[in-house]
Amino acid sequence: MTTENIALFQALGAKMDYLNQRQRVISQNIANTDTPGYRPKDLKTVDFSNVLKNVTSGNHSVSLDTTNEGHLPPPSDVSIADPRKQKHTYEVAPAGNAVIMEEQLLKSGQTVMDYNLMTNLVQKNIGMIRTALGTR
Repeated sequence: MTTENIALFQALGAKMDYLNQRQRVISQNIANTDTPGYRPKDLKTVDFSNVLKNVTSGNHSVSLDTTNEGHLPPPSDVSIADPRKQKHTYEVAPAGNAVIMEEQLLKSGQTVMDYNLMTNLVQKNIGMIRTALGTR
């Protein structure tokens, strides 16, 4: 059995692939900062909880067991507030370019932080597996 067969690693890999593609799109936006008429692009946000559900369907199941009142409840027991929709508006430069460098750099920084988080999660989970197997 390899880590590729574990649902959690499949989901983390999918998230890392998404972040890699998003960083590529953002870098294209930054590269076209001075291109007249260029409109910035971005990837659609993916709901990775659905990806995890799809990955874990079938023989695999992921569930939370709250054996102590200090444990966090399962996501199904927590009410989620409706996210507010924000209209994305872009300034348009006199040349007709709508790329705002600061906005693209913020998106790039957030993507890097998310990717680093996924990398750390993979490393920690592999470390836990190694500890459980006694190969540390």
